[in-house]
Amino acid sequence: MRLTGSALRVTIFVGESDVWHHRPVFAEIVHRAHKAGLAGASVFRGIEGFGASSLIHTSRLLSLSEDLPVAIVIVDTEERVRAFLPQIDELVTEGLVILDDCEVISYAGREPENNDATEER
Repeated sequence: MRLTGSALRVTIFVGESDVWHHRPVFAEIVHRAHKAGLAGASVFRGIEGFGASSLIHTSRLLSLSEDLPVAIVIVDTEERVRAFLPQIDELVTEGLVILDDCEVISYAGREPENNDATEER
């Protein structure tokens, strides 16, 4: 997939311990984004933060380090991101979802490895 120029970025903030059917919400979002064919998704673990509950979660205190903030960032065309929003709405019951217009300067992946040439049978 080629992605350059105007795009839309969705950033989803959830807690690390948030789950969807026994799976972390952040993992479910990434897997659904992949299945939907979006350009990419990345998960970033915060070291400290608070949200609507005003409870500060930090990696500096062992008792609160179990639910650190997590940000999932997805960038793709506006049409594709907006089509994916209902899935985010289904998964995120507590958290924050923001949309930003952005411009993609470069989007390039690695060349797939040729496993046939390196495999010995």
